[in-house]
Amino acid sequence: MRIEKLYSHLNGHEWLLVHQHKVWKEIEAAIGKVDANKYKTKISEEKGMEGKHLFSPIELNKRFTTEFRKMGWSESRTSYWVTDEYDLIRKTLHLSAEDQKKEIEKAGHKAIFSFNQTDFVKNRVAIEIQLGKYSFIAYDLFVKHMAFYVRDAIDVGIEILPMKSMQQEMSSGPGYYEGALYDMARQGRGVPAVPLVLAGVVP
Repeated sequence: MRIEKLYSHLNGHEWLLVHQHKVWKEIEAAIGKVDANKYKTKISEEKGMEGKHLFSPIELNKRFTTEFRKMGWSESRTSYWVTDEYDLIRKTLHLSAEDQKKEIEKAGHKAIFSFNQTDFVKNRVAIEIQLGKYSFIAYDLFVKHMAFYVRDAIDVGIEILPMKSMQQEMSSGPGYYEGALYDMARQGRGVPAVPLVLAGVVP
């Protein structure tokens, strides 16, 4: 596979080229080692596409995982505590998870445990490979990458998506690069407030 289109939000790509050039080359290499056409293994049962061979998101994800793991990328989680008071959340947002819980309970509120998980992290760079439902893309871009950035766990987030030309050969439901790009554009250049790279891939 290869990156056909790329969008740099808040200079995310430029930051990588200057500060993590080797990491960016690793990402390009990992993508290049995935032969998507080998994973056209899903037989469609959808109306109008019955019997058609489609790209399998599950098999493609496994292959991506293999390649990134070989290069030392690993899954990461960030844990935090939430409550029902906005001002209290704002007050505790930048504290450690342990201190968040203490402060929330000290204020007489119930502390609720939560966490965000990301596919791959290395050298303060996070990668999400999103071949699933389109709704997950917005969560990645506007919540997950932001959560890791606010916790000072990453400097930039990368979202890898199929281009529309590839998505058309998948089951209905997965998002695609052009749609995610539109969603970001209509939010304005400063939202979300985390440097990102949107990468559209094709076989």
